[in-house]
Amino acid sequence: MKGFRHRKFVLLSLAINFVWTPLLAYLLGHVFLSGQQALWIGFVMLMVTPCTDWYIIFTGIAKGNTVLSASILPLNLVLQVVLLPIYLLLFFNQTGMLPVEALLESTVLVIVLPFVLAQVTRLLLLRSGRQPLFEERLLPAFESAQVLFLGLAIMAMFASEGGALLNNLEVVYIMLIPLLLFFAVNFTVGRLASRWVRLSYGDGASLSLTTLARNSPVSLAIAVAAFPDTPLIALALVIDPLIELPVLGLVSQALLLIRGKLIRE
Repeated sequence: MKGFRHRKFVLLSLAINFVWTPLLAYLLGHVFLSGQQALWIGFVMLMVTPCTDWYIIFTGIAKGNTVLSASILPLNLVLQVVLLPIYLLLFFNQTGMLPVEALLESTVLVIVLPFVLAQVTRLLLLRSGRQPLFEERLLPAFESAQVLFLGLAIMAMFASEGGALLNNLEVVYIMLIPLLLFFAVNFTVGRLASRWVRLSYGDGASLSLTTLARNSPVSLAIAVAAFPDTPLIALALVIDPLIELPVLGLVSQALLLIRGKLIRE
C-alpha cells in the first residue's frame, strides 16, 4: 500500500508505460518495421507490456527501491492485459484477444502459484522456529540464484520457438535498431522525469527499470494464443531477451555510477 501512496512514482510509471511507450513503439515500428507488419505487431505487443518479474532483479542490482518496484507490479499486470487488445485495435485494427481460460491459467501458474508456495514455505519455517535458517541461508541463496532462474526462464522461451528462430535469423538484425532505440529513448525519458519531480536516487532507479524492462513471457503467451497462424509475431517477442538483458545489465551499472556520483557530492 505504501507504493500506491507514492503518487509521483505511480503516475509517472503509468504515464510512461501506458501512454508514452505505446506511441513510441508505434512510431518506431512505423519507421523500421512497416514492411514487416507481423514483426511490427510483435514489437508493439512487447513494448506495451511492462515487465512483471526480472526488472526487480536489476532494480536490486542498481540499489533501487525494490519494494516500490514490486508494489506497481500487480497494477502493471492488470493494465497490460486489459489494454493490449485496445492498442492492437487502435494501431492495427486487430483485437488479439486472449481466451479468458488461457489467461487465468497463465496467471495462476506463473504468478499466483509461486507466490503462494513461497509464502507457505516462509510461514512453515518461521513457525517451526527456523527463522535464522530462513533469513541467513535460504534468502541469500535464492537472491544469489535469481540470475540463474532468470536464465532458465529465457531458455524455456527460446526452446518454445527455437525452430522458427533458426529459420529466420535475419529477424534479429531487423529488430535490433528499434529495440535499442526504445531502450535509449525510454531511459532518457525516465531519468528526465525523475529529475522533474525530484525523485530520490532509489525511486528514480526503480522508475527507470520499471519503464525499460518488458514482459516478453506474457506477451509471447498472448501472441501464441491470439495469432497462432502468424509465427513471426511470436518470434519478434522471443528475440527481445537477447537484447534486453544485456541492456538492463548496462543500465544497472550506469545507475550505480550515478549513485556513486550523488554520494560523492
